[in-house]
Amino acid sequence: MIDDSGGGTFALFLGAAIVSYLIGSIPFGLILTRLGGAGDIRTIGSGNIGATNVLRTGRRGLAAATLLLDGLKGFAAPILCAIALPLLLPDVMALSAVCVVAGHCFPVWLRFRGGKGVATGLGAALALDWRVGALCCLTWLLVARLTRISSAGALAAFFLLGPLLLGFGGGDLLSPVPWAGLAIGLGVFARHRANIARLLAGTEPRIGARPA
Repeated sequence: MIDDSGGGTFALFLGAAIVSYLIGSIPFGLILTRLGGAGDIRTIGSGNIGATNVLRTGRRGLAAATLLLDGLKGFAAPILCAIALPLLLPDVMALSAVCVVAGHCFPVWLRFRGGKGVATGLGAALALDWRVGALCCLTWLLVARLTRISSAGALAAFFLLGPLLLGFGGGDLLSPVPWAGLAIGLGVFARHRANIARLLAGTEPRIGARPA
């Protein structure tokens, strides 16, 4: 544990949490679709600001750019916190990973109505442990490819995130990293409640399909 004498360490953690949240809250999907002339992504398809919904505009380039930038902010926030506050590792990276995903899902600029955290969560996973992040990305891609359902791939990947971080971390339950992975995974599942209901009902739309 880190000695929090005088509250200075708490202030550093709070600052890292706020900065990470603000990085995560940058709505790249909304920004790119507006700049690209595709309109307000919140009025299209599911209304989500993530790459899957951007793809429903038919603009694959914008969807790919959204995916990349959302993943990059998830990766960048924990890495920046690690560089700035190396004496607080691994705690500050774990906190940053959770906060950057929370920022994407609940951005203050959009009245806390954001995305579902998939790309940002995968970026954060890569920052926490590149091996785990790579395995989660591969799981997402493989399941999505086989089923042609993006949410199925996302749920499979984030179901594995916490256990993989625990396993690659040597099974250390005292480390904050696997708990951060568990928190991110639970958050992604919570944001996919409607998708889970549609998956169970067999009505979840396929990748690239436009909603009726």
